[in-house]
Amino acid sequence: SAIFNFQSLLTVILLLICTCAYVRSLAPSLLDKNKSGLLGIFWKCARIGERKSPYVAVCCVVMAFSILFMQ
Repeated sequence: SAIFNFQSLLTVILLLICTCAYVRSLAPSLLDKNKSGLLGIFWKCARIGERKSPYVAVCCVVMAFSILFMQ
């Protein structure tokens, strides 16, 4: 049901990016061996989370604010 609601889709994407970046910080070998293919999506999300971390953090704060106070 998150596909049909844009705010839920953004929340899922942000959680995926943050989770992949956290997993890669704990165990880099899990994500580094799958840089292509379907599992490469998780490696790409981890790279986005690492390289664009200030923007991802701001998006997480804005999303949390909108979920807590706008709904």
